[in-house]
Parts: sequence; structure tokens; C-alpha cells
Amino acid sequence: MTDILDERRRGLEEEYFRRKDKESLDKLRSALAEEARARGEDVATMSCPRCDGRLHEHIYDEVRIDRCDKCAGVWLDTGELEQIIAQESTPGRWLKAFWPGRADEK
Repeated sequence: MTDILDERRRGLEEEYFRRKDKESLDKLRSALAEEARARGEDVATMSCPRCDGRLHEHIYDEVRIDRCDKCAGVWLDTGELEQIIAQESTPGRWLKAFWPGRADEK
């Protein structure tokens, strides 16, 4: 019984820190975007870990992803891959992609 409670407690703790990490990343992104706007530059969030390019934020299926402007590498933050996979497995996903506007009709 205590093993189940310990697992539950660890799961809740991991979820708490995942949520805190996401909040911190969102705050950092907004601060960097404001700073770039103040300088009159294009909004770039961070340096690319692979090359010397800058990562720009893009929206893919309502998920924010980072893409490098030089090497075109795509970088995901914590939980973004899981969000994309969850959206890919929803019913009617491919019908919506090939026939937008008609997938919601029954």
C-alpha cells in the first residue's frame, strides 16, 4: 500500500516540477520577446544548441516549437512531444488535415 502512495506522490511531484518548468520557460520567452521588440529586432528566443543560429518560436498544431533560422533544426521543450503525439492520435486527425472544415461534420 505504501508503494502505491509513494508512486502517486512521486508522480504528483514530477507533474508539479514539469508545470513549474513550463511556467519558467514561458516567462523567459516573454521577457526575451519584449527585449527583442524594444531593440526593434525579430523575436528570437535562444541560441541554437547545434549551430550559431537563433531559435524562433513557431506554432505547430497549437504547440509552440523552436526552429533554428540557420540549420532548420526543430527543438522541443518538456512535454511538447507528448502534446504533438496526443494530437496525432485523435480521431479524424488525418481527415482534418486533408479536408479542413469538413472533419467536424457528422
